[in-house]
Amino acid sequence: MDRLTHINEKGYARMVDVSEKEETLREAVARGSVYMKKDTIRAIIEGRIKKGDVLSVAQVGGIMGAKSTSDIIPMCHNINIYGADLDFSIDEDKCKIDIIATVKTYGVTGVEMEALTAVSIAALTIYDMCKAIDKEMVISDIHIVKKTGGRSGDFYFSGADRKNSCS
Repeated sequence: MDRLTHINEKGYARMVDVSEKEETLREAVARGSVYMKKDTIRAIIEGRIKKGDVLSVAQVGGIMGAKSTSDIIPMCHNINIYGADLDFSIDEDKCKIDIIATVKTYGVTGVEMEALTAVSIAALTIYDMCKAIDKEMVISDIHIVKKTGGRSGDFYFSGADRKNSCS
């Protein structure tokens, strides 16, 4: 097994030196879901959440989260984000809101953590805005869908069921 890149020779945490890496266009897409009661979804759709427009606020929260990633994830590099967008899909039948975040940069390190943070903060914002009527919401399935650019090449999520297997 390869040595972990965030551990130095003495076994302590370190920030990886990316100064020798080549700049490339990099993109990451992450997704996650917030499961809730049917009444909560209806209240969101009908604009009955007292704190305001849930998905608009979650959109801004997710973008702010992407921009703040290096402030909250200890070993993340502070990078320039060239684009961040979120998409929300309401699935009334499964009582959930799916969140997809896309983050782009041109630089020496990827934006996977920024995309994951965007989804996480958007999901937490939805929870925060709706918790007065539904404290049993569940945030789950947050993962990278794809990442492009960089030395390690492109990655596309295989769809493997990690809940029931260990490979």
